[in-house]
Amino acid sequence: MTLPVDLDTDAARLRAVMAEDLAACGALDDPGWRAAVEVVPRHRFVPGFYLPADGRDGQGLTLWQPVTAALDQGRWLAAAYSDTTLITQFDGDEPDWEHPAERHGGAPTSSSTLPSLVVRMWADADVREGHTVLEIGTGTGYSTALACERLGSAGVTSVEVDPHRLERAASALHDCGYAPTLAVTDGLYGYWPEAPFDRIVAACSFRAVPPVLIAQTRPGGKILLTLSGWLYGYARVLLTVAGDGTAEGRLLGGTVSFMSARTHAAPAFGNPAHWAAGLPGEARVARHGPERITAATEEAFHLRFLAQSAVPGAQLTTVGDVVHLVDVISGSTATLTPDGEGGWRVREGGPVRLWESVERVVDVHDAAGRPGPETFTLCVHDGGQHLRHPRMPCLPLPTP
Repeated sequence: MTLPVDLDTDAARLRAVMAEDLAACGALDDPGWRAAVEVVPRHRFVPGFYLPADGRDGQGLTLWQPVTAALDQGRWLAAAYSDTTLITQFDGDEPDWEHPAERHGGAPTSSSTLPSLVVRMWADADVREGHTVLEIGTGTGYSTALACERLGSAGVTSVEVDPHRLERAASALHDCGYAPTLAVTDGLYGYWPEAPFDRIVAACSFRAVPPVLIAQTRPGGKILLTLSGWLYGYARVLLTVAGDGTAEGRLLGGTVSFMSARTHAAPAFGNPAHWAAGLPGEARVARHGPERITAATEEAFHLRFLAQSAVPGAQLTTVGDVVHLVDVISGSTATLTPDGEGGWRVREGGPVRLWESVERVVDVHDAAGRPGPETFTLCVHDGGQHLRHPRMPCLPLPTP
């Protein structure tokens, strides 16, 4: 694909500025990855994307504005070389970028991850020349191109569950001169034809580490992925695979989140009012309010991940002032209502006392001195997965 000279020139200038900015903030301190960022044209991989408007619509939904070169080339190019995640798809529907329309709400299902996180992932996974890598979640193909630029296309395999996404990514990669192995498949199962790998890096999140990924990693190899759950608590983990098929590694710090692998996404649970209708009338005083796991702080972000380990089937939603927890697996539910004096009252029903389980995790976390994610270790063995900390009880993760 031949681009206008001024577009190529502007893109090269913006790319150099982005690389300099990423290096200045410490996100790009590896010379090899910096060289890749300076070369790979991100704008080729995002011909169209959505950015949020300043306001919301009449129903309170986020307004998403389409951005393409045809609509506003300056805005499109500037955003392509900003350290921003660019949403490219909602609800699994591939947009018509020839005639894009504004969107009202919707769940993002594909994106071009912000460049600082992309290079951070490759660096955190200790990817080096000579490694063979499996990338789970090709998306737009930009991160795949960075890996190809650093390692050579022959060492890179990338899989994507969405055939339309992969088709667009494959076209952009080919146009830029990259030829990695690409496949439409569910990343939950890795990619046996190209295994074993030295490194596996996932650009989506899983409820638990898929055992097949361990089986497809060479002894001594590493897996970098994000664990998440239906409470939308997240934790990144870097695992080292042993020769006996077990794996162990530490959690990494930072508030990083990824879209769930589609087969691990939270199920719809219906109307919260229906669930609350069957609760007993008596309410107790909550020892901890929902803000302990919902506040916009790194501690709450981490604590939400620990809490969902105790209630892996629970989902949380807020209607007015009332916070609802619903577990579609056990049929349990809980509601938290403000008492008007800064506290909360909770009602619970079903075989699992959801909020009581969350409170126990918060109690233990507080008693242990509120340890951060970097102090936790994830161990995968004998079909089980457990979070371990020297001052906290072992927390099992959902069965993969």
